[in-house]
Amino acid sequence: MSSNYSGEQNTGLEGVSSDADEATDEAVVLEDVVRVGRAFQQRRTCKLIVDSSADYAPAVVHRLGIEVIPFTYVTPDGEVEDDLWQQTDPHEFYETLRRNPDLHYTTYAITPGQYAEVFERAAGDGIPTIYLGITAGLSSSIHNARQAAEMVRANHPGFELYVLDCRCDSAAGELLAIEVMRQATHGLTAREVYEWAREARYFIHGYFTLDGFDALAAGGRIPPAAATVGSKLNIKPELSYDTNGALTLRGMCRGRKKALRAIIQDFKENYAHDTSLPLAIVSTDAEKDADWIEREVRRQEGCADVTIIRSQVSPILGSHVGPGMVALIFWGSDRRERLSLTDKLARKVRGQGTSA
Repeated sequence: MSSNYSGEQNTGLEGVSSDADEATDEAVVLEDVVRVGRAFQQRRTCKLIVDSSADYAPAVVHRLGIEVIPFTYVTPDGEVEDDLWQQTDPHEFYETLRRNPDLHYTTYAITPGQYAEVFERAAGDGIPTIYLGITAGLSSSIHNARQAAEMVRANHPGFELYVLDCRCDSAAGELLAIEVMRQATHGLTAREVYEWAREARYFIHGYFTLDGFDALAAGGRIPPAAATVGSKLNIKPELSYDTNGALTLRGMCRGRKKALRAIIQDFKENYAHDTSLPLAIVSTDAEKDADWIEREVRRQEGCADVTIIRSQVSPILGSHVGPGMVALIFWGSDRRERLSLTDKLARKVRGQGTSA
């Protein structure tokens, strides 16, 4: 079962959906997500807060009933809050970037003050709260969340507030949030759910390719000269993220098709083969390639009916990777097992094996 979310649903960022929106949601949203969301809201043993960087399909956010803290990006017309495409059409957004290759949007981390406001409201509700945040490998936002959490805990002694760096990017955060809520419905306490998520985040894989290197060069992630050479040679990268959530280069492919096939090969080698868990395919307006990846996934043994969540990458990450990015995200093997010996030693020295 594949779900493509294109309706205008409540994301938790503002308001409540109309009856028409409710009907649209019921028609397109995953049945399993609906069940998880309903069970979670009935139990209310903890509250889950996320941010907009995880490229949520709007209907998933709506049906889970989670609160989303929006990131902000700056266009030539001023600052815009990331509202999960409620007011902006993703195709038009990425077409603007295609037509204006020199146009680069700036994105801002969520401030400690913004976090404090949200966490204070949660403390007022008195329900133990978990925040799943964008990885420190991409943003300083998680550090701001921790500062705000310390202030709120000081103001509300005894209030349970947990801040977790997802250590993964894009819709990997969405897959983690779905399963976090499922575990909460199984009777785990907020502390137990937090500990579960600390371990589970390393079992989510994400592999993606870009249309080119220009966006990475503009963001200072690679030298401009490397972007120029890559473009001339039709080199397409396959990328992923490491155990800290930072982008890593998996390989360089001659042509787009080879890069897409490399993604499928990594899926074959790392997939957990548990079709009770959804997969995610996201893109920056590259739906044809996203369709191709979905067809290839479904051709794999046992995957014909696996649930696949489709959504568009938000302007927050999309501004940094540019149009034409496509990614496959899924539950798989423990990513820590792929560390080299020197990386394992470095993690031990830094004490990263126990950090949040």
